[in-house]
Amino acid sequence: MIIWIASYPKSGNTWIRSFLTAYYFCENGIFDIKKLNLIEDYPNKQFFKGTVKQGEIHKHWETSQKNICDQKKVKFLKTHNSLITAYGNDFTKPEYSLGVIYIIRDPRNVITSVKNHNDLGTYDEALKFMQDENKVLDDYPHLKNYAKTNIVNSWRINYQSWISNKSFRRITIRYEDMVKNPNQTFTRLVLFINTLMKFDNKIDSKKLKNSIKSTDFKNLQNIENQGKFGENVYSLKDNRKIKFFYQGPENNWKKNLDDKMIKKMNEYYNKDLKFFEYEV
Repeated sequence: MIIWIASYPKSGNTWIRSFLTAYYFCENGIFDIKKLNLIEDYPNKQFFKGTVKQGEIHKHWETSQKNICDQKKVKFLKTHNSLITAYGNDFTKPEYSLGVIYIIRDPRNVITSVKNHNDLGTYDEALKFMQDENKVLDDYPHLKNYAKTNIVNSWRINYQSWISNKSFRRITIRYEDMVKNPNQTFTRLVLFINTLMKFDNKIDSKKLKNSIKSTDFKNLQNIENQGKFGENVYSLKDNRKIKFFYQGPENNWKKNLDDKMIKKMNEYYNKDLKFFEYEV
């Protein structure tokens, strides 16, 4: 069975993934970057037989997830895919999914990270990226293998697809709560997972503390600066390595965005911001 770690890109997915790696797979909760790959990206080429043709990723979802479940193990998987149905194919189904962790982040902060990560020139370009209802991300087109195609859609469609579906046991985590109240937020996350896994709900407080500390933003940024983080992307403009752990908790829309962009985003995302209890 699969426990999904789902989010729109640049919303804290890798942070959650790192914390879960530390707590569930590392001794005493001390994060070991070499074990991060125990929680894999989905979709990805290792889950499929042969080459995935462009526009046909949806044909492989069910078979690959059935194969994962046939192993009779619980597996964490990271995804940015929306929980959609494409040409009659569901991204996932309850019979393959033990539960869902969905991470949400204020879109006014997501935009700065999206702009940096995709090497976009302006905030207007980044907003257009986030509002693209048909947005698809491909990582291997140069290899003519579309096994890592994520149908992310827009920021709004992405989150709505996951949290509106009542067929899955789900916890929603706000990025901002991870920053402001890490002990409370990560405790809630561990209790959710332990319930799914039918583990003892007793929290290992020392392990929790170590997991939070060893995967905080500064430590993850240091790991990247030391060249130990292997998931960087490169600019399509000049092949420059783009910093993955960019601003993190220091990303503040009030400082990064001008008044015009703040007004535009507040108006466009007004209902979404209120729904997640963000300041408007």
